[in-house]
Amino acid sequence: MAKNPIQDFQSVFWSTKRALAQANAKAFERHGVHEGQQYILLMLWRTDGLTPGELARRLGLATPTVTRATARMEAVGLLRRVPDKLDGRLVRILLTKRGEALEKVIGREMDRLSERALASLEPGERTALVELLNRVWRNLS
Repeated sequence: MAKNPIQDFQSVFWSTKRALAQANAKAFERHGVHEGQQYILLMLWRTDGLTPGELARRLGLATPTVTRATARMEAVGLLRRVPDKLDGRLVRILLTKRGEALEKVIGREMDRLSERALASLEPGERTALVELLNRVWRNLS
């Protein structure tokens, strides 16, 4: 257990975040998805045809970050960028058949990783951890 939570928090959080990112990268790379891109896919599986700006707002990212990521995803055939039918200045991000087909696969990978990460926690502890992390996020937002 942490001796001084204030001093230990950032180190433990960073180590956990890094371990999760590495596990994500390993799980998703075999499907042609780089770590972080699964969240863009999640948003598009919910609402296909978002603009980079809409994706950025929903993910809490900068639009140029989303633009770069979607360009990489387009290059490997996960999605395509098409001009908006009403406003030619806008680009819409649409899933390809390959991107659509990954929904169940990536969902299972994410579930397996979450289960692995939370394996030693009781159901109440899992709920509490998610609630506490949401509070930490809100404190920093």
